Amino acid sequence: MRRLLVFQHVPHEILGTLDPLLRRAGFRIRYVNFGRQPDARPDLARYHGLIVLGGPMNCDQVNRHRHLATEIELIEQALVAGKPVLGICLGAQLLARALGAPVTRNGVPEIGWYDVEPTPAAAVDPLFRHFAPRQRIFQWHGDTFAIPRDAVHLARSPDCENQAFRWGDIAYGLQFHLEVDSAMIERWLHTPVNQNDLERLAGTIDPARISAETPLAIDEATRLAERVFGDFIRLFSLRHRHVALPSR
Repeated sequence: MRRLLVFQHVPHEILGTLDPLLRRAGFRIRYVNFGRQPDARPDLARYHGLIVLGGPMNCDQVNRHRHLATEIELIEQALVAGKPVLGICLGAQLLARALGAPVTRNGVPEIGWYDVEPTPAAAVDPLFRHFAPRQRIFQWHGDTFAIPRDAVHLARSPDCENQAFRWGDIAYGLQFHLEVDSAMIERWLHTPVNQNDLERLAGTIDPARISAETPLAIDEATRLAERVFGDFIRLFSLRHRHVALPSR
C-alpha cells in the first residue's frame, strides 16, 4: 500500500475533495498537524509522497511557528528523493521557499471566487492541460510566491500573477484552493481566525457574496479538481530519479 504524508496547520484546512480520490487509489494517509505538534519531525523515508496544506501563518513567522523551518527542510528532502510534492496555498509558498524563491505580500488579498487563467505553458502540462482559458476557483490568501528558478509558471489571475508552478516533473505549487467543497467554504467563512480576516477587510470582501457564488461555481471547480488531482495521483505510478535543488 502506498503511504502519503500530509502536513496540516489548522483543523479546518484538510484534503477536501483530494481525500476520496487518494483513498480510492489505495493510499494510506497520515496527517501531521503542526498546530498541535509543532515539534513533530516525521520520517519521510516511510512515505511515497507529500502534500502540504494551507494555513493562516506566513513563511516568515518562524519565531512564532517553528515548525515552518522543519517543513521547508522536509520538503527539500522529498524533492531531492524524487518524491511527488503538492503544495496548496501556504504549502505552495513553503514549496517555493524550499526552492529558493521569495514569498511576499500580494498586492491585494484574494478571498472568494476568482478567475484563474492558465499560461501558455499549461497547455502541455500533465495537470494543467485540463484548464479552460478561464476558470473560477476559490482563493483565500494574502501572500504570494515568486516562480522558483527552473520552475514552469502555469497560472495567473488579474490580482496575483503567480498562481501555480511546476518544478521538474514531481512538484506542484497551487496558490488557489482547488480542493474545497461547499461545506469547507462555509466552515471557513465561520471559523474565528478567518472571520478576523473578513472583519479587517469589510467593505472589500463580502462573505454573503462568497456564499451566493459558491453554488454557481462549485460544480465546475469540483470537476476540474477531479481531473487535475487524478493526474497528480498518477505521478506516483511513475519512476522518478533523485534530483538536485537549485543553488540559492
